[in-house]
Amino acid sequence: MSASALYPNAPQGTPRFSAVLPTPFGALGIVADTEHLHEIVFLPGNTAALQASSIPAEKAVRQLAHYLADPDYRFDLPLADRGSHFRRRTWAAIGAIPRGQTRTYSQLAESLGSIARAVGQACGDNPFPIVTPCHRVVSASGIGGFAHHAEGFLIDTKRWLLQHEGAI
Repeated sequence: MSASALYPNAPQGTPRFSAVLPTPFGALGIVADTEHLHEIVFLPGNTAALQASSIPAEKAVRQLAHYLADPDYRFDLPLADRGSHFRRRTWAAIGAIPRGQTRTYSQLAESLGSIARAVGQACGDNPFPIVTPCHRVVSASGIGGFAHHAEGFLIDTKRWLLQHEGAI
């Protein structure tokens, strides 16, 4: 499955990855230029590894590998500016959820003066998953969706990340 099929809001065509990092739950595609990280994309496990082609991609691979070894690792990456004001506020609120804890879409929406659906859309459109830990946002009745998906390897990925962090 192509990245553009997984992420229908992505620009036309498959992103050109600057690196691909194999992980226990699949792979992470890194999209970066020479100055900034632009996107992290969850990819199926059969995706081939790709060496980093830029310094920001190399930093992302190194820091994501540290996180996979230690869920308390703190990221320090040169993230590109992305999203509307509301989405940036939502992603900042998600980033404030401590490791090992979760918040429901409704709880996060209430703290932002918004509605759960808008928070869910912002979570699904998060360009920097894991770095901005949208996997820590769950539904009131269970694990919820992930990256605009309700089943499949992305939900398995969310479950793996929550287990890795001791949240479930």
